[in-house]
Amino acid sequence: MKKLALLTIATFLIGGSLNFANGQGFLKKLGQKAKEKVENRVENAIDKKMDEGLDKVENAGKKDKKADTKVQTEATEVQAVEQTADQAAPQEKTRKEVQTAYAKSDFVPGDEIFFEDDFANEQLGEFPSRWDLLDGYAEVGSIEGRKVIAFTDDGSGSVIPLMKEQHAFLPDVFTLEYDVYLGEIEDGDSQWLHLVFANDEKIDYNSHECGDIGFYYREDGSSSIDWSMQKPDGSSAIEGKKELGLNSAFSDYNDKNNPLQPGQWNHFAFSFNKRAFKGYINGIRIINIPVAMAPRYFWFSHSGTYRFGCISNVRLAKGAVPLYDRLASEGKIVTYAITFETGKADLKPESIVEINRIAKLMQENPGLEFEVQGHCDATGSDKVNDPLSQKRAEAIVAALVEQGIAAARLTPVGKGSHVPIASNSTDEGRAKNRRVEFVKK
Repeated sequence: MKKLALLTIATFLIGGSLNFANGQGFLKKLGQKAKEKVENRVENAIDKKMDEGLDKVENAGKKDKKADTKVQTEATEVQAVEQTADQAAPQEKTRKEVQTAYAKSDFVPGDEIFFEDDFANEQLGEFPSRWDLLDGYAEVGSIEGRKVIAFTDDGSGSVIPLMKEQHAFLPDVFTLEYDVYLGEIEDGDSQWLHLVFANDEKIDYNSHECGDIGFYYREDGSSSIDWSMQKPDGSSAIEGKKELGLNSAFSDYNDKNNPLQPGQWNHFAFSFNKRAFKGYINGIRIINIPVAMAPRYFWFSHSGTYRFGCISNVRLAKGAVPLYDRLASEGKIVTYAITFETGKADLKPESIVEINRIAKLMQENPGLEFEVQGHCDATGSDKVNDPLSQKRAEAIVAALVEQGIAAARLTPVGKGSHVPIASNSTDEGRAKNRRVEFVKK
């Protein structure tokens, strides 16, 4: 373009014979051609840019489509996570509610376990080896990943633990604990679970001379617990009843303080201290009898639908000794009341009772420091037990710190199965070895 302009000017200057009119016409023609050429170039440039623009738009559309697909995928994943969280939320809420209940509980588990059975080593379908059958039928079953006693003869049966002194194995001070699973109720389904106490040498499950605790879970979702405990002289019985069902119009509890947790394991606990008898469901005290006849043995009796007749984690222990007395005499506190989920370092809700007692002791004695030791039985390898016991000790320390105890006062140590205090060849011995020790530093 520049060369064309210079040539035009040179021609105009040299060709003086050219008149002004001819030169003006020439420039007009030359300008028209230049204009056409420029317009063509502009059109070509515009077409090129338009093509490039369309390509970008098309590619962008493809990218947007991919992006939309990605967003949809991510949205689906988020939705799935949210749904999972929503499903898990009620369980988490329930767990917190149960822990809150235990935080207010006055139940104190016994110190020395003399019978414990979680049925873990039993074969499904067989009768549990540490129990005797009184009537009906029962066998080892499984629900929610736990082994249980399941009553399978139309839901009816009665079982009693096998003990050396079959009619006198309960001491003057004891605690009894076990778990009951409350499954989803359907039309026609119900269960009746009785804890029967006796104090003579005659096992008569038609006549309850000492005491009977009846738990009922019905098809309409209502439930109740009632009791009848004889006075020491046998002259009369102390009776009572609490409606527990969440769907019962006559419930003694509202939705917030109802002790039962449908669709979950529920922890039942009872204590007897020479004459005082108390009963708890998930840490909430239901029964409080100041003077009752001393029971010497017990059995479970069940009738109703099979799949709801499930009992697990039965534990019997001798009565509790004040923590400070144990510490003063032994320089440590050995406890079996702090328990964990099987194979995990997750504290069971009922463990908060003992943790609160330890926290209170440390608050009342600011100079007290502990080495918190986790101990296992010999079941399983050291490769599993050693780190597990360490994590459990750390979980206990974390729970105490939540109660306001300074972490510097606590040292978690996992001992695995290296320091047994009883033989690992018996169930009772293994139960004693599964413990937590608070050793004074």
